[in-house]
This record gives sequence, structure tokens and C-alpha cells, in this order.
Amino acid sequence: MENKTGSVWKFGKNIDTDIIIAARYLNTSDGKELAKHIMEDARSGFSHLISPGDFIVADENFGCGSSREHAPLALKEAGITAVLAPSFARIFYRNAFNTGLLILEVAQNDIDTIAEGDKLQINLTENKITNLTKNLTYAYAKIPPFMLELLECGGLMAYAKQQIKESM
Repeated sequence: MENKTGSVWKFGKNIDTDIIIAARYLNTSDGKELAKHIMEDARSGFSHLISPGDFIVADENFGCGSSREHAPLALKEAGITAVLAPSFARIFYRNAFNTGLLILEVAQNDIDTIAEGDKLQINLTENKITNLTKNLTYAYAKIPPFMLELLECGGLMAYAKQQIKESM
């Protein structure tokens, strides 16, 4: 997998799926439409501030709340490269991989050294994150091989389609 570089947007702990994408927008499952409204209740106009390739860095328990896949889908479609946090709600963790959103579990001490606006680079081959702004390197929890396959395919549905094609 290629290196991924972008700017950081910081959020606190217990960011729930209603903050990621408010329930009032769940009348669609169109990722592009959902992307227009990510994090807007936490930071007005957020979708207009970010650039494709940016990162969200948060504290513990990111993605708590409901089990909706809309939340990771909206982040991915908005161009967020990855979400870094010390922990993720379990259902959000699985939904992120199912939709093809990269999430990385990073120690709280490392999260604390990352500031909004820092430039990060993720090297999935070498399993490291480099803070290009501060010249620091961070580790993250190893991603299981099957989950990496899901990411490489773009999510669970794309993976299933690929498996069907390969079996024909």
C-alpha cells in the first residue's frame, strides 16, 4: 500500500456517530451527500475546511453510539485518509473496514503529541506514522491481514465482488 500524507484535524474523546454524521441526514445512503455534513455539529462547515487526504486524530472511544455504517462511509467519501485514536467503538471499528475507511489505534501518549495542522504520513508497509511537522514517529496496532485485504479492495462489498469474479 502506498504512503498517505495529509493534514490533521483534532477532536476529543467519545466522538459518537451522531457527531460524525447527524441523524437528520440519514435519509440517504449516498456517501457523497453524507460527506457534505461530516462533523458539522462539532465544527460548523467542517466538510468545507478539509482537503482530500486529511486525517482525523481523536481521543479514546471514537465512533461510539449507533451502529450505522453511514458514519465511516461519510468520512471516507469526504476524503479523510484515516482516523487515528487510542480506541474505537467495536461496531465502528468493523464498519470502518467494511466501508474501506482506514482507522489506526495509536497510543494516547502519541495522540497527545499530534496537533491540529500537523502533517502526517502513514506508511502501511512499514507500519509507522511519521509526524512530518515535528519529526516524530509513532507506532499503531497491527491491522489483521484480512482487514488489510478489505481496505485494499475498498471495503467488504468490493472484496466480495472481487472474490466472486476470481471464482468464476
